[in-house]
Amino acid sequence: MPVIKYDTSGKTIEVAENANLLRTSIRYEGSVPYKCGGGLCGTCRVRVVDGQEHLSKVMKKEIDRLGQDNIDQGYRLACQTFITGDVTIAWGDKDLERLDKIAKRRINAASS
Repeated sequence: MPVIKYDTSGKTIEVAENANLLRTSIRYEGSVPYKCGGGLCGTCRVRVVDGQEHLSKVMKKEIDRLGQDNIDQGYRLACQTFITGDVTIAWGDKDLERLDKIAKRRINAASS
């Protein structure tokens, strides 16, 4: 079974193939930050440290929220990403405040 290593929180979780990074984090307290869980806000942005080849293809929502440059640098939205093998991901605490502001703005715009 594949293993997800949440580098920032120090959690390592064995999961079924095709597990979602965010749902697994929520279920097993991996601590990936998130607000909406549906690809709208971008707060679940993670950097793939290892195992990029074991991830689902990049979704349009990820390109819209992250931009191609960030995706090329190894960033993904945890809510849109599924795994087929071992991966290690990380996220930065310094990004959390900025991401929170972006999320609130996007969620408010979507509900208007």
